[in-house]
Amino acid sequence: MQGTRNIALLARPLTARSVIASLLLGMHPPRLSAQRLVQWCALFGIAPGTARVALSRMAERGELIADDGTYELVGRVRSRQAAQDWSIEPKLHEWGTRWSLAVVTREARAASARAAFRNAMRRCRYVEVREGCWTRPDNIPRESAPEEQWAIIDAQCSWWNGRPEGDERQMVDELFAPKEWAERARELLDGLVDVTAGLHSGERDNLADAFVAGAATLQHIRNDPLLPRELLPGGWPGRELRSAYGKYQRAFSVSAGEWFRSVDGDTPQ
Repeated sequence: MQGTRNIALLARPLTARSVIASLLLGMHPPRLSAQRLVQWCALFGIAPGTARVALSRMAERGELIADDGTYELVGRVRSRQAAQDWSIEPKLHEWGTRWSLAVVTREARAASARAAFRNAMRRCRYVEVREGCWTRPDNIPRESAPEEQWAIIDAQCSWWNGRPEGDERQMVDELFAPKEWAERARELLDGLVDVTAGLHSGERDNLADAFVAGAATLQHIRNDPLLPRELLPGGWPGRELRSAYGKYQRAFSVSAGEWFRSVDGDTPQ
């Protein structure tokens, strides 16, 4: 069921690992039986053997722990759940016009350390002004990203606070491209509303497509720069998109449970 819609919504095709991780990250606790996970992967055209290999490899990498036929997310993948949940209902600091500036001070870094640092900065919603200099309005708490990401950043840079001269809205447009984010958000919002309506009506044939639509929306929500309202363009759709995702999430949970019961008559573990 990996059609053109999947390709249009997600930058990368779904793998067995991403299907498993995405499903579990939406569960509290993130735990499901091996049988259910294999059945779920089959919805996306993933063979049972491929799904079981993915489970084994995730367990070997410390991403899953197995207990009596049940797998639970652990480690770094599990740590993303809190930040993911926070992204759906973010609680920002009041913005007092200050910007936060991270300046790389550690020298002779390995390529892997530099790559990890850049990835961590992006996950923490900072943008690069120039090489080794990252910034954003100072309204983001540490709960916005896994603590391990902040630890990577703190180990390689020093922190400064200040305020840029000139037109801050223009700077925001150049650094964060909020209008592009908003345009994509509105496209996803339209699709998510349709998908949610289908889930409410009992459509289970398109459950895989609904899953992809939700995954793409969540990915976009996690890329929301979460700028202070004073710096946002008019008609910002961030809150509306998160609200629509919450409605989708509830409808999807019910539909997925019904689907699992229809597969073999059991309640999912």
